[in-house]
Parts: sequence; structure tokens; C-alpha cells
Amino acid sequence: MSENNLLSKNSAPHSEVEHIKIRTNYLRGSLEETLKDAITGSIPEDDNRLMKFHGSYMQDDRDLRNERQKQKLEPAYQFMLRVRAAGGVVTPEQWLMMDEVAQKYANGTIRLTTRQSFQLHGVLKWNLKKTIREVNDSLLSTLAACGDVNRNVMCNPNPYQSDVHAEVYEWACRVSNHLDPQTKAYHEIWLDGEKVVDSQDGVEQEPIYGKVYLPRKFKIGIAVPPSNDVDVFSQDLGFIAIVEDGRLKGFNVSVGGGMGMSHGDPLTYPQVAQVIGFITPDQMVDLAEKTVTIQRDYGDRSVRKHARFKYTIDDRGVDWFVGELTSRLGWKLEAARPYHFDHNGDRYGWVKGNNGKWHFNLFIENGRVKDEDNYLLMTGLREIAKVHTGDFRLTANQNLVIGNVSTQKKKKIEELIKEYGLADGLQYSALRRSSMACVSLPTCGMAMAEAERYLPGLIDKIEPMLEEAGLGDKEIVIRMTGCPNGCARPMLAEIAFIGKAPGKYNMYLGGGHSGNRLNKLYKENIGEAEILDSLRPIVNQYAKERQDNEHFGDFVIRAGYVKEVRSGQDFHS
Repeated sequence: MSENNLLSKNSAPHSEVEHIKIRTNYLRGSLEETLKDAITGSIPEDDNRLMKFHGSYMQDDRDLRNERQKQKLEPAYQFMLRVRAAGGVVTPEQWLMMDEVAQKYANGTIRLTTRQSFQLHGVLKWNLKKTIREVNDSLLSTLAACGDVNRNVMCNPNPYQSDVHAEVYEWACRVSNHLDPQTKAYHEIWLDGEKVVDSQDGVEQEPIYGKVYLPRKFKIGIAVPPSNDVDVFSQDLGFIAIVEDGRLKGFNVSVGGGMGMSHGDPLTYPQVAQVIGFITPDQMVDLAEKTVTIQRDYGDRSVRKHARFKYTIDDRGVDWFVGELTSRLGWKLEAARPYHFDHNGDRYGWVKGNNGKWHFNLFIENGRVKDEDNYLLMTGLREIAKVHTGDFRLTANQNLVIGNVSTQKKKKIEELIKEYGLADGLQYSALRRSSMACVSLPTCGMAMAEAERYLPGLIDKIEPMLEEAGLGDKEIVIRMTGCPNGCARPMLAEIAFIGKAPGKYNMYLGGGHSGNRLNKLYKENIGEAEILDSLRPIVNQYAKERQDNEHFGDFVIRAGYVKEVRSGQDFHS
């Protein structure tokens, strides 16, 4: 089959990335040879694009960039490695493995992502293979953690709905496993697997993706009301669990969400997904596969900024998609069933589940697990993992649930929590507990401004104005990213800051408290002083004029600070 015929039905010239994917021979490329090169810590750009499918991005330490340039040294190249775990559930043994490889091969920290994955930062090229091998030895994987494929399938951990969670989690794993790439390249390159001769037939090796995979990344999330912690409307494909009389009846299906955009480009925008109907659990895997194949066949392969599933649906219409989906499935979705979301944040501290086991939700600011002089978070979690017999659950808000703790083990784990001063978040402000930030500087090449390193300090300065206004215990969703790619889902926050330049941010207001509505640009390209000056009168007015149970995001719309946005196509207007 010719290269052009392997690409999408779009007749426009295809982007170079599409041709790179063809040349890689099912994700092999020249990676094996590149990794043997000990002269440089970098890899060629074609291989860097290919590395994403294997779970890694090449980065460099931007804090050191200028100094190294003065010394005529190459940038401090390193790799971010992402580890997938469907639904964010891992064993204590897997947690200990991540701790160990972070110490041996990375920068000594673990980061919990907004997609319930692990990230390691600072892995050098010559340590990549050893790191990936040890991850796989523990029955986790980095395959498809990045790249133009389905990413980690998210799932609400719901420690207070254990029976339902267990069932929903199993479906998340089934969907994830079914959508895994089938190429043997990963095992050949990283695990010294037996080499497979290319059959020249994409269907044989990749029955779902084909030889060119998807036009862009694809994201799936499963929410269990009343919690929308996975921000289901931000997902390309979402499933909303319908629970009746304590039993899982099925899922409402939502399609076409996505967060990324580009500053100054009105043709790019975030979008909230639309609910299209209801399915029973046994229909879930089939629907996920057919949805992915529609995006494979109709997604834009010419302009990568326009390649996400949200644009495929917006360009052609949701009715077109439902018709195409029905044709491929051979059956119709039922009418959507009633549901209600109260919030999209986590609930902290100890909770007893329906199975008699205990769960402790630990607040981890911006998901960074590390030891500091006065807070040995990483050590404390390591010691807990050594005695814990349940599981760990990474939340979509970058926090951690020490899950399924037996009554017998609870006392010992409580002692370790106290010994290391591990925080359930209740001693922090409601604002801080409702915050999220992306990694941003110094490693992310997309970053225009700080996020993870800056947001905690900015919250320090916002908290006093909330206290003075009597709002210290009020949950307000606040998020920050260093660029508009949307990794911390800022476009759904009630208050959001998206990096525009060093020390400068676009400020957005009015997202839905339960993640059901986009926010709107309020002020552009402002620094800290203007951020604080802008927020103070709004906070004071909210304190005086808010209605009963009115959330901040709803108030700023009612008070006229920003217009309501229900569709991403109105985001820039």
C-alpha cells in the first residue's frame, strides 16, 4: 500500500509528522541505533517525535541553558518519562519501584500527573533503557503514555463508593488494554524482545490504529457522579457512570472535549464534550474502538493544531458523528440518563469504603513527591508502601489515595502519617486544596512562564484577601499552566492563569465548579501585582453579594465580569 493511501481521507497535503510515522516502521525508526550514541545526550528530532509513543519527551534544563551556551556546552539534555496506570491504581510494590528508579535514574522526585500517571524527570539518554526495563519488570508500562494514540484511561477513584469503583475500574482497564498499540517495536527496543519482520500490512500489526496511528493524541476518562474529578467533559471520549440502587447500570457517553489551544489563534480553542446517549457496560469497549477508528479515518492530518477529535466533531457536526458511529457499531445508543455532578475536586482524609476497607486521601501540592528539609513526603510514602497491603490510587487532581487499608494496618499507617507529618490537606486553605499546576519551567519546552514553581507562592498572596473577606473555607477551583496546551485543564477552572511570557499570564474567570463549563479571558498579559489588584475587588464583591450556594465561577458571570461560555467556538469571542 502506498504511503499516501495509508493516510487519512483528507486530500490536503499531510504534515511532516504523518510521513515520519510512516517511515518509523510501526514505531521503530532509528531509535535502537540512536540510543547507542554516547557522544551526545540528545536524539534527532524524528526520533524525538517517535519517542513520545514510547512514553518519553526529550527536554533540557532551561535554567542552565544560557550558562551552558556561554561555556560552549550542549544544552543539559534529559528525558521526561511517563508511566501509565489505567485508573491510576498501582500496588505498593510498584510504588516502591517508582521511588527506586526516581532515585537511581531521575532527579530524585516523582510527579503525579493530571491524567493519573507517573512522570519522572531528569532521566539521561543512557539510562532510558534501564529505567523502562525496570518499569516493565513491575508490570507497568510507558508505551502509549504519549504520542498519537489513546493515552492513559482515567477513572474516578471514589474511595467512598468502593463497590462501584471496583467495577468501573475494571472497565477502564479493559478499554485501556484493548486500545494499546500492538506493535512489537516497544519490546524489541527496550526489553530486548525478538525482532519481528515487517509484514508490510498495517492491519496485521495495528488492527485499530493502522500504520500511521491517530492524527493526534486521544484521551478517555470515566467519571462516577457526584464527583467529576476526571473532568470528563475535557476528554475526547468520556463515560459518565449511571448508578441506580447502588448498582452500575451503564454509562452516558460524551464526545469532543479537549483543552489545548494557541495564543492569538481563534481557529484553536478548548471545548467541552457533548453527551450523546447511554450504553450498557458490555458495549463500552466496542464503542471506544469505533470512536477511535472514526478519528483515525476523519481527523485532520494536514494541520496538527486542527487534528484533535474536538475539531473533527465541530467541523462535521455531532449528528454526523452519531450517524457514523451507529453505522460502525451496528446498534444505536439509548437516550442519555439523568446524572448530577457536585464538584471536580478530591475529598481528603480518612474515608471508610463500602467494602469495609479504609482510604486516606493525601494532599500533594501540584503532584510533586519529594523530600524537603521540613517535610519528608517521599520518605514517608516509601515507609508506608513497605507495610501497606492495599493499593495506591493517583487522583486526577495530582493527589494520592492510600487505598484499601485493612483495619489491622490502619493503626500502623496512621502512625507513619503522623511521624512524617503527611498532610491530608485539611490544614491548608480550601483554595490551595482546589489548585493544580503543570510542570512548566525549567524542563517543559512549551513553557512560556512558570507554573508548578510559582502557583504556591501566588496562592500565599491570594489567601489573605479571601480570609479578610470571610471566604477562607470556600472552595474555588484555581489552576495555572505555563502555556495554552492545557495540561492542568485550566480552561475549566473558576480562576485560571495561562502563561504568556516570563512573569506574565492571561487571566481567565468563570469556569464551572463541577467542570461543566469553560472560562473566559478576563485580562491579558498581566503580572503578579495586576493579578492581585484585579482579584481583590471581585473577591470582596463575591463575599458581599453571592447568593446561597453560589460558586465563584457562577458569580463572576452573573456579576458581568465575563460572559458565559458553553462552547469552545465562543471562547475567543
